[in-house]
Amino acid sequence: MIDLQVPVRGLSIHVEMEGDPHLPAIVFLHGFTGTASTWNEVRREFIGKYRTIAIDLTGHGKTSIPYKPERYSMEEQIEDLDALFGYLRLNSFYLAGYSMGGRISLAYTIKYPERVKALILESSSPGLSEEQVRAARKAADKLLASKIIEEGITSFVDKWENIPLFASQKSLPAEKRRTIREERLQQNEIGLANSLIGIGTGSQESYWKALHSMPNPVFLITGQLDAKFVAIAREMNGLSPTWRHAVVPGAGHAIHVEKPQLFATMVMEYLQDH
Repeated sequence: MIDLQVPVRGLSIHVEMEGDPHLPAIVFLHGFTGTASTWNEVRREFIGKYRTIAIDLTGHGKTSIPYKPERYSMEEQIEDLDALFGYLRLNSFYLAGYSMGGRISLAYTIKYPERVKALILESSSPGLSEEQVRAARKAADKLLASKIIEEGITSFVDKWENIPLFASQKSLPAEKRRTIREERLQQNEIGLANSLIGIGTGSQESYWKALHSMPNPVFLITGQLDAKFVAIAREMNGLSPTWRHAVVPGAGHAIHVEKPQLFATMVMEYLQDH
């Protein structure tokens, strides 16, 4: 595996790459509190078939932690990624994003559709369409960001890993739960707080209208136990006859963590068709 720190637009972005450069490339973007390593089990399944690129998003993992929340905005992160892809000479690739990383992946694809051969969205959304709902979510994210700074990362993780969204992870083996917790604990308070403020669901614009004109193939994956995102994906899937939506039995929000081999198999089978 190649481990890089890439200078991009004033940041240092951490990238992990594996596989022959001549193989088709797939880029993975993690969710909030995650890092490139969250994809490790999935990426093992791609060895010899695809070149994999996993990225630590702004404020996460080993990537820079800007002190201004506006540096985390969707617009900034899209341009950071495009500059990074240019540096890595990635002109055409598959793009997979989970949750927050899915929102960023979608936004990037809408702006640079010619780069993305197919988009895989795991437990993600195009944002909130109603202004009042967005304002309420933005206020809630700002409040949570303040608590992260005031109470520290351990207190935040203790609460975060017990929210209903991650209830299905309680049944994972103890070793895997420890790995997930350690990944979260290694984050930086400022990075997480600014990420919530700068690119939280309430801060980004809604991309619902833009979905109608997207030319890219899209594969939506949700977990059966994650009713909210199953409903969102079904609504998204209804906007295009060429998109595909799969619901994974017995899985929650983070399918790639709970069922990595199955997730990888589903993605590879979809890519082989496209």
